[in-house]
Amino acid sequence: FGGRIDTRRKRGMLRRSVGGLTGRAVGARPAPARRSFQLTAETINQRVKNAQYAVRGAIVLRAMQHEEALRQNKKMPFEKILYCNVGNPQQVGQKPITFIRQVLALLDDPSLMEQALPKKLFPADAVERAGAIHARAPGGTGAYSESKGLSIIREDVAKFIQERDGIPHVDPENIFLTDGASQGVSVTLQILIRGEQDGILIPIPQYPLYTATIGLLGGKYAGYYLDEEKGWGMDTNELRRALIEARSDGLNVRAMVVINPGNPTGQALNVDNMIDIVKFCEEENLVLMADEVYQANVYRNAKFTSFRKVVTDMNSQVELMSYHSVSKGVIGECGRRGGYLELHNVAKDVADEIYKMFSIGLCSNISGQATVDVMVNPPKKGEPSYPLYEQETTELFNSLERKSEKLANALNQMKNVSCTPIEGAMYAFPSIHLPEKAISEALENAIEPDAMYCIELLDATGICVIPGSGFKQKPGTYHFRTTFLPPDEEMDVVIDKLSKFNDSFMAKYA
Repeated sequence: FGGRIDTRRKRGMLRRSVGGLTGRAVGARPAPARRSFQLTAETINQRVKNAQYAVRGAIVLRAMQHEEALRQNKKMPFEKILYCNVGNPQQVGQKPITFIRQVLALLDDPSLMEQALPKKLFPADAVERAGAIHARAPGGTGAYSESKGLSIIREDVAKFIQERDGIPHVDPENIFLTDGASQGVSVTLQILIRGEQDGILIPIPQYPLYTATIGLLGGKYAGYYLDEEKGWGMDTNELRRALIEARSDGLNVRAMVVINPGNPTGQALNVDNMIDIVKFCEEENLVLMADEVYQANVYRNAKFTSFRKVVTDMNSQVELMSYHSVSKGVIGECGRRGGYLELHNVAKDVADEIYKMFSIGLCSNISGQATVDVMVNPPKKGEPSYPLYEQETTELFNSLERKSEKLANALNQMKNVSCTPIEGAMYAFPSIHLPEKAISEALENAIEPDAMYCIELLDATGICVIPGSGFKQKPGTYHFRTTFLPPDEEMDVVIDKLSKFNDSFMAKYA
C-alpha cells in the first residue's frame, strides 16, 4: 500500500480534526433558538386552569413537601404527616379484606387454580369465585372486557340491587361497570351538559368532583344549601329557591345531584325527604343523579335507603342515574378503581349513547370489576370464607362507628367549634367560628379564612385536613373536613393535637 491513506479514511480524519477545533462534528446542525411554547398557562383550555379539586389541592401538596422534608431528616414540629384529607382507608393503615385479595390473586394468576398446593392455601369458595369469573372473562385480567363490563359481574350487581331494595327484576344491561364512581358521574355529566346554558343542581357543601367536572364541560352549577342547623338536612323550599334563581339567570337546569350519605357533611336522608326530592324532580322534569358510594357507612340509628327503591316504590318515571364504588364502605379498595352506574327510566337511545361513551374508553379495569363482584356478592353464611370475612368487616365497621362518635364529641368540646352528629360516610365537617382578627388577616393575604386555619394546623401538627371553602359553603361560614379513618390510637393523637392547636389558634387571634 506504500503508506497511502485510503480516501475515505482521510476524509474521516479531517472531519474529526476540524470537529475537534470547532467543538462539534462537521455538518452538525446548530442548536436552534428556543421557540415559544405552544402550550402555556394562558393558551391551554382555560376550563382546565379554572377547575379546582381541593381534596388534592394546595394544602395536600404542602403536606407532601413537609413529608419529603421529614424524609430528609429536616427538623419539623411533628414526626409524621397525618393524612385526614381524603377517604383513602388503606393509605392510613386499614388492612385489605382477605377474601377480596385472594380472589384477585387467583384471577391474576389462573394457574394457581390448577395446582394442588395453592388449592390448599386458598379457601374453596375463593377458588370457585375466581374460576367462575375467569371462565367468563376471555383473556383474564389482562384483556379488555365488553365495554359495559363483564356480564357475570353485572348480573351479580343486578341481583345485589334486587335483594337490597326488594325489587323483582333489575336488568344487567342497564348496569355499567366503571373506574370508580367518578367515571360514571363524569359520563353522565357529559351526556347532560351541551353548553354554558345548561345547569346542574348540586348540594352545597358538595364534593368537588361535581363543580370541577361541570366547569370542565362548560356548564354551570346551581347550588342548593343544606341546612346545618337541621343536621345538614335538605329542604324542598331551598331546592325551589335555587332552581328559580338559576332559571332567572338563564340556566336550563337539567339534573339534580344528591349525595347520600353526605360528603362532606355525613348526613343520611330519611325516606320522607327522599320522596319529596323525587316529587320535586318529577314536577321540574329533572334527571336525578344519586351518589350513593357511602351506603355501607351508616352509623347508630341512621338507615340507608336507595333512590332506586324510592323511585320504584313510588312508580315514578324520574330518570335516575345511581352510582356505587368499592373505594368506601369497609372495603376501602380505592386504588382498584371499581364501581358501577345503573340507569333507570332512561330512554334506550340515550342508553345507547352512554354505551358509546364507555366504548370509547374500551372498558373499565378488570381488577376493579372483580372487586365490585366481591362487594355485591360477599361470602355467604356456611361458606368457608364467611367467618373471616364477617370478622374483618364487622371490626372495621365498628371501628368507624366508634371513631365517628368520638371525633364529633371531641370537636364539640373545642373552643369556637361545633359539629353535627355524624350519621354516615367517613367525615366530620365541623363549623369553626373564627375570630375577626383571623378573618381580616386571611383576607389581607388573599386567602380563605378556613384555608388559613388548615394551613396553620398542618404546619404546626402535621395534620392534613381540607378547608370548607374547597367544598363551597354558605357565605360567612367556615368549616373544615376531616376523615376519621386513621387507626383508633392514631385518631386519639389527631384529636389531641387538633384540640391543642385550636386553643392556640383562637388565643393567637383573640
